[in-house]
Amino acid sequence: MSERFFVTPPITGERATLVGDEARHLAAVMRASVGDEVALFDGSGAEFTGRISTIGKLAVELAIIERREISRELPFQLTLAVALPKGDRQKWLVEKATELGVTRLVPLVTERGVAQPVESAIERLRRSVIEASKQCGRNVLLEIATPATAHEFFGSAPAAAIRIIADPSGGPLGAIAAQSQPIIASIGPEGGFTDSELAAARTAGWLVMSLGPRILRVETAAIAIAAWATFLARP
Repeated sequence: MSERFFVTPPITGERATLVGDEARHLAAVMRASVGDEVALFDGSGAEFTGRISTIGKLAVELAIIERREISRELPFQLTLAVALPKGDRQKWLVEKATELGVTRLVPLVTERGVAQPVESAIERLRRSVIEASKQCGRNVLLEIATPATAHEFFGSAPAAAIRIIADPSGGPLGAIAAQSQPIIASIGPEGGFTDSELAAARTAGWLVMSLGPRILRVETAAIAIAAWATFLARP
């Protein structure tokens, strides 16, 4: 079977159990049988082959027959701090960020933000990370971090990272050369960061960079930066 299934909690022994939607999908949609082998991952960085031993109404039990350490991660940490857009655009953003190898996504609370990162929304995004990871082959889950205000995030981000804030007033993003240190990029809401937020970023040493002459939606800007960082990671 070509599909991958997510196991929680992490696999530590010779057995694993799929429950909930994962178990129902394997049993009812894939119509798996006892003895079938499936690919599993648990977010720890490893990939497993499991052989189905029992199929129940609520759970599928598997014997672990192989563990493989397979990394499909970027060679540096990539964090996106984003003032989340509305509705389904959030899910799209997270799916594509997962596919591009983003390490961490921080929902930003900004002065002009239109979508508040409430706990229910954060949980939906974490489920989207799992679905996207199943599809793209990542064995480490993109982290959806605790929301932070723009001011506190700009002041607390580690100075050792390349810190970028997207704004039309900045220089061209392409002027930044490929490097191996972590990258942290911040993208504001539809109306952009306020003068106060930009001043806080500049005071903290952030690089204000432009993504070009066109006005991009939040999710477009976030994915443009993630794609640019992925290009930097090429050997």
